[in-house]
Amino acid sequence: MTKIRINKFLAESGISSRRKSEEYILESRVAVNDNVITDLSFKVDSEKDIITLDGERVKPKRHIYILLNKPKGYITSVTDDRDRRTVLDLVQTQERIYPVGRLDYDTMGLLFLTNDGNFSQLLTHPGNKVPREYEVKLDKPIEEKDKLKLLNGIMLDGKPGKFIKISFPKPSDKKIITVICEEGRNRFVKRMFGRLRYTVLDLIRTGFAGIRLDLRPGKFRNLTPQEVQGIRTRYSH
Repeated sequence: MTKIRINKFLAESGISSRRKSEEYILESRVAVNDNVITDLSFKVDSEKDIITLDGERVKPKRHIYILLNKPKGYITSVTDDRDRRTVLDLVQTQERIYPVGRLDYDTMGLLFLTNDGNFSQLLTHPGNKVPREYEVKLDKPIEEKDKLKLLNGIMLDGKPGKFIKISFPKPSDKKIITVICEEGRNRFVKRMFGRLRYTVLDLIRTGFAGIRLDLRPGKFRNLTPQEVQGIRTRYSH
């Protein structure tokens, strides 16, 4: 395990906010392996070190990594002020988790949920170029010239966007397309096709960060430790 700052460890363990954790440290209330620590930059290994606050051991939060096949009719949110169903209604867990990125209300497919902020940041940071794969159903067959435009890049919100790969699961049906992109902008796939006057009728995310969708709609599973480590290895810099 990579060492992290003591104040970050306390905050991620659910003890308090980062700022309040710093107060505890400066008040000499925190010890590591029976040694009082007042240095805010001190780093700990949560798998080896024994960290205590006021003599009570602080245990690291158990991180959860869930893969959900999101069906239509659910919003990608923890709560909703309009009382619509959220993706958390589909997942049975006592832990406080949240979605990694977003899928639209009527978009289906692979969605990660976690309580690990670093993992979420790794997947969503634009600089990491994490690939997303989608199966798209259009209102009409795509023309070759438009396919090339989407691969070469078109302007969206004043900045270029592109797909890095476009393929056809059924070569005879140009309305069903598989696209791969490294973008996480809001409604990116739909708006890319919309810029060229195509309407997306159905959209399913079938892959994310090298993980393939392998569940029926509405079902979920825990990512394996090997899958989580594989994602960290591929996209950590």
